[in-house]
Amino acid sequence: MTQLFPLPGCRLVRVAQDGPTALTLVAEAKPDHARCPTCRAISTSVHSRYRRRPADLPASGKAVRLQLEVRRFYCCDPACPRRTFAERFPKLLARHAQRTRRLAGAQARTGLALGGQPAARLLAHLAMPSSATTLLRTIRGVPLPKAPRPCVVGVDDWALRKGRTYGTIVVDLERHRPLDLLPDRSAETWAAWLRRQPQIRLVARDRSTEYARGTTLGAPAAVQVADRWHLLLNTRQMIERWLARVHPRLKLLPPITAPAPSTRRTRAYPRAPAETLARAAAVGRWEELYDDVRRRRAAGQSLRLINRETGLARATVRKYAFAEGFPRHDRRGPGRSILDPHLDHLHARQAAGCENAMQLWRELRDRGFPGTVKKVRRWLSERRTRPARTTIWRLQTPSPMAQVAPPSPPLPSPKQLSWHLLREPDDLDADAAAVVARVLQDDEAAKVVGLGRRFCRIVRSRCGAAPAKPGITTAFDAWLSDARACGVRVVESFAVSLAQDGAAVRAGLRLPWSSGQDEGQVNRLKLLKRSMYGRAKLDLLRRRFLLAA
Repeated sequence: MTQLFPLPGCRLVRVAQDGPTALTLVAEAKPDHARCPTCRAISTSVHSRYRRRPADLPASGKAVRLQLEVRRFYCCDPACPRRTFAERFPKLLARHAQRTRRLAGAQARTGLALGGQPAARLLAHLAMPSSATTLLRTIRGVPLPKAPRPCVVGVDDWALRKGRTYGTIVVDLERHRPLDLLPDRSAETWAAWLRRQPQIRLVARDRSTEYARGTTLGAPAAVQVADRWHLLLNTRQMIERWLARVHPRLKLLPPITAPAPSTRRTRAYPRAPAETLARAAAVGRWEELYDDVRRRRAAGQSLRLINRETGLARATVRKYAFAEGFPRHDRRGPGRSILDPHLDHLHARQAAGCENAMQLWRELRDRGFPGTVKKVRRWLSERRTRPARTTIWRLQTPSPMAQVAPPSPPLPSPKQLSWHLLREPDDLDADAAAVVARVLQDDEAAKVVGLGRRFCRIVRSRCGAAPAKPGITTAFDAWLSDARACGVRVVESFAVSLAQDGAAVRAGLRLPWSSGQDEGQVNRLKLLKRSMYGRAKLDLLRRRFLLAA
């Protein structure tokens, strides 16, 4: 019986059934004496007895509660201020605890894995009931692990409330473990943390000016390494900013090759008149905001002042301020439809002269089409060459859709197009290659895309860190010189920012370290934060994040 219910320092007297789902273990202390917690004198004089009923780990799916016979002893030392004391069970129970140490440990591990509310719901089914508040209090009482002092760290930001409150995550890159969560992403907070770790010799970071300044203040001797993924991301963002300015001009460029004929839909089904009017009104409001931003910019207002007075997002203000025309987005192409697998059959039947929607729907139904006749009728309404016999038609001309050549494909959005422009030509499919060739007809586009691809090759090959021989300009320095003199404002600004952070960029091209581990830890941190259902205060989130690592 003692093997089934081990009780350190206690003797099991009996096991009693306490209802259909609970057990009671009656136990008492093994020794006949106890030691005074103040003077450490041994006493055998019993003053009185009382009972404690703490909860314990379940057995066979049943909740277990202990019934301990606790003795109170006289202290035999006349100089001790304590006259009586109760015997203690340090390996089994803490002072005044209502649960055993092993039960508290099991509940704490469950809370660390699941969070407060999910763990409370699960523990109720495992015969270890506890409230979410008690679990969170237990997690806060678990001591943090002691990690060796790091020498190579990565730093990145994370969102406590996206768009509002941000913090800083620090990761030990050598041991692949998170080190700390800081309450903000300011240079002062990051520098204060680094001053407490004077042994740090390398910091991998993104191109944030706050982290760069904080590292310089807190660890001036440490090597700063710019993350290569962020360098590629910043390059794509630079291309996107330039495209947002010239996109209206690029849309006027003719396609290199005529689009291949296709039986697939090239546009979505017609919208309702009310939806069309609402869309036109929304576009009109954005055009007014665009004109307002352009007027303010022409009057000499800064982007920050325009952002504060208009309430527009900073990215929107920047896009409107430097755009050559209103960035009118093309309509998106149609999404996937259950009718798409049967379009070839529909086109063939219409070419044969069949324009009966019900008849076409019956044929498609036999081919496995799961939709209704309404979808077939809507498809056919745009392609009829003569009125239907069952419909009263006004005098109208035949639909010209089959006679008009398909329009040239729309130019992708600046964000989508920036991905195509930075990829190598051999990596593009036929459609993307046609779009890139169309854009490269513009001389400025060819210059910007050439510089962007060239920098991406330098980053991916990790060359350009130091000259192979004295006097030979590195690939990165040569790129900086060409980018500064290219005549495109966006590229020149990007080159200036890279030159200001040149030491970290060269270290990133030369050394193997990066902040990729930070991105993975941020992803795990997001999962933990969202599983806590709004109770992710920084102290609790930090403790759970570090303990679950």
